[in-house]
Amino acid sequence: MEKLLEILSEVRPDVDFENENGLIDNGILDSLNIMEIVAEIGDAFDITLSPADIVPENFNSAKALWSMIQRLQN
Repeated sequence: MEKLLEILSEVRPDVDFENENGLIDNGILDSLNIMEIVAEIGDAFDITLSPADIVPENFNSAKALWSMIQRLQN
């Protein structure tokens, strides 16, 4: 989770990713941010995200992202 938080902070250093639960719903992350995060977590965690994985519920919080990463690693 620490590596994920580092990646997210590099993309948007102005956001409190540990406490924010509406990254998509509140318009905090835009499509370019999402694509950057997809590329970074793919490299960092050696996973491949399919279009079906790139949905708002997987990107609304760091916890949701972490759950998706763990699922894709297994």
